[in-house]
Amino acid sequence: MESWVLLQEIAVPKPLCVTRTIDGVARTFAGDVRVGDLQGDGQLTFVVYRSLDCAHDEGGMKPCFMGAFDASGRVLWQVGEGGEQPCRPGPVALFDLDGDGVDEILCFFLDATQTTPPESLANVVVQIRSGGTGEVLRQATPPELQACAGRGPNWAHQRLLLANLRGLDHPRDFVVKLGTVILAFDEDLRVLWRYECPWEEYGNCPAYIPSVGDIDGDGRDEVNGGYYLLDHDGRVLWERAWAHHMDSVAICPWDGGQMRAIGSGGGHVLDAAGNVVLCLGEGLVPHGQEVRIARFDPAEPEPQMALRWNAHDPALLLANTRGEVIARCTLNTSPNNTGMEAIFPDGPNGCAVLYNGGMVWNPLTGDSLRLPGLPDPTPIGRMSWYHCIPVVLWDDDAEGMVLYNPWEPIVRVYGPASRADHPRCFRPSPRQYNARLMD
Repeated sequence: MESWVLLQEIAVPKPLCVTRTIDGVARTFAGDVRVGDLQGDGQLTFVVYRSLDCAHDEGGMKPCFMGAFDASGRVLWQVGEGGEQPCRPGPVALFDLDGDGVDEILCFFLDATQTTPPESLANVVVQIRSGGTGEVLRQATPPELQACAGRGPNWAHQRLLLANLRGLDHPRDFVVKLGTVILAFDEDLRVLWRYECPWEEYGNCPAYIPSVGDIDGDGRDEVNGGYYLLDHDGRVLWERAWAHHMDSVAICPWDGGQMRAIGSGGGHVLDAAGNVVLCLGEGLVPHGQEVRIARFDPAEPEPQMALRWNAHDPALLLANTRGEVIARCTLNTSPNNTGMEAIFPDGPNGCAVLYNGGMVWNPLTGDSLRLPGLPDPTPIGRMSWYHCIPVVLWDDDAEGMVLYNPWEPIVRVYGPASRADHPRCFRPSPRQYNARLMD
């Protein structure tokens, strides 16, 4: 397996960081991180944000501070103040919504003039900000958003996912899951539709983070929540609790290039009509924590399913499109035993490697290597490890990865050793702006 190298290590500028005393130790950190092109020059830039409170089980995601910096460590802008480590990746996304070559920031943001219980989003607004300056371009307080409230693990995952719900030239819409509710917005922050799922009990609820993709080929995206598939207009295509722990999902090519809905619970593969294409079963997959679809086997033209099958455990299986388990391995451990991601170092038509907890793995053989220059972080709860964002860094769509530990003021960029001296040029991709960031 090819070695990987540290391409760049960037210190988050001190004005964008805070220092907090945790377990008697003063720790300086920035918060959660997103990456994109905020200057329109094809170079990586970064946004960090913090929230009003730690929002694991206590309440909603309420960003109250946000700042941007470039790869040289120069501050581009900052807004808001204070804030805590969000404890979950939350509702902030970078995307060129208007097609001018510069990313905008789509986000929730705290309305500090309103005081509400931690679980309520009544003091949260949805915004689109200029990537270049951070100024608010559009802002809305839709009642469908402000009526949302909740607690617990199904509530704590709140991501803005870019989607093309209207069949436009490129995505100009986004969806967000708020507990049992899915809200869809257009670029003017109008609510396009609302869906509410009937399941919410732990272990018997839809995916923590839904996925978007065009499963029926009509040029408009659907939304897969594992227990439901929603058409581009929010209409329910199917709705069923297929298996326990449908924690992780995808919409992607599977058999013969056909787009399928993937679900970690029971190792399910479903079509647009809700027909079961494949089910590994709960005997093999008692708790499907994470699933990633990619071609890991160079001898096979079809992709494989890499599945963390036993909850928060390092055990992994690899299954093919015929439902055969072709490999098993035990990944390295991390505080929460989540956060694996497929990376395509030779572009989307090549074979993938699997990132997990600061290491790169070949799940077919079980071979692995530790990324250089990546110290083991001091454990601070479930997010005290390295989150991985796949990024296209070369003009043939080959991927590297951005790694960050939310409790450190450092961002690192890695790539395969064979490309270390090749010119780099960042290109946005759905795997970057809709990064899974399972925690």
